[in-house]
Amino acid sequence: MTAVSRLDATGLLSHVGELADLLTATVDGGASVGFLAPLGRAAAVAWWEERAAGVAAGRLAVWVARSADRVLGTVGLAFPDKANSRHRAELVKLMVHPDGRGRGLGRTLLTTAEGAAAEAGITLLHLDTETDSPAETLYLSAGWTRLGAIPDYATTPAGVLCATTVFYKRLGAAAAAV
Repeated sequence: MTAVSRLDATGLLSHVGELADLLTATVDGGASVGFLAPLGRAAAVAWWEERAAGVAAGRLAVWVARSADRVLGTVGLAFPDKANSRHRAELVKLMVHPDGRGRGLGRTLLTTAEGAAAEAGITLLHLDTETDSPAETLYLSAGWTRLGAIPDYATTPAGVLCATTVFYKRLGAAAAAV
């Protein structure tokens, strides 16, 4: 049984070790989530600890998918601080541990973040992901619109340049108006 819950800053810090393990396993597994391999555990812990201030300030929302014994996945929403962009958010760091894949956790986390965004009055979500990655299939099947690809935007964990695809999704009344 896997439960998804939103973390406050204290909860994030209490799960920082498990989140670091998830991040290192994701990077080691080849997912392009902004880090190069090998990603040391200390660096992963520090990265997650730095997120706590954003969670506390309401600029970042983080959810975890947790089985009885560990964190198997996470997703976040980053909220802009500009007055003209309060209607949108960026979906960030959707990760599922290699041991948890194939169980629908990615879709569950995505649906959770989308629902929370809609409840918060967000009408537009956006994200970027490695072109031709399994994540693209998930986003397309969940109704996200592929905007286009930017060549040589990032590198894989192995340091190879790769294209990044940008997606968006309208929520709530904005989605119904299309």
